[in-house]
Amino acid sequence: MELRERILTETDELFCKFGVKRITMDDIARQLGISKKTIYQHFKDKNELVYVLNQFMLEKQMKEMDTNTAKAKNAVEEVFLVVTHLQEMLSKINPMMFYDLQKYHPEVWNLFKNFRYEFMRDCLLKNLHWGVDEGYFRKEINFEIIALLRIEQVDMIFNQLVFPPNKFMLSDVMTQITEHFLYGLCTLKGHKLINKYKQITEE
Repeated sequence: MELRERILTETDELFCKFGVKRITMDDIARQLGISKKTIYQHFKDKNELVYVLNQFMLEKQMKEMDTNTAKAKNAVEEVFLVVTHLQEMLSKINPMMFYDLQKYHPEVWNLFKNFRYEFMRDCLLKNLHWGVDEGYFRKEINFEIIALLRIEQVDMIFNQLVFPPNKFMLSDVMTQITEHFLYGLCTLKGHKLINKYKQITEE
């Protein structure tokens, strides 16, 4: 692994564990066992490191979502595969990380929002068309409205005013909201698949 990628990977672990604000460049250097000067040869300051790290992680998420799409046998399974991946990811993240990005790194949070509204929207529209064609999703839905609804649902998961982290686990919120979304979207044929995949994931 190249040093630049190692810096990004180790920094991501620190941010996920402690949040962004409380981690200093000294902490990152100590974690890596290198000098701050070495880090500054790759990133001019913490702001740039945070920005590049989020670009790096979003690219990784896009690859993961493409992998899940390729694995899925149907549109309902695709949703479950994506959500299972997101649950695993969220279970390792301190919710303060999202709060810190919104408050102290708005340009990075905008990057995150753009990812949701561009990449996620395209993925959702493809998934919705696939599900309708298979007979698992209701054919009378408005694809654009449902895609935007889902994006807003995902956005709401990270809203600490709605779901304070001392009361709710992000992964639990994701599960409940997704099940609610799917049961409203699916036909009776689709409901059978939801119950099948719920049973598999719960086991």
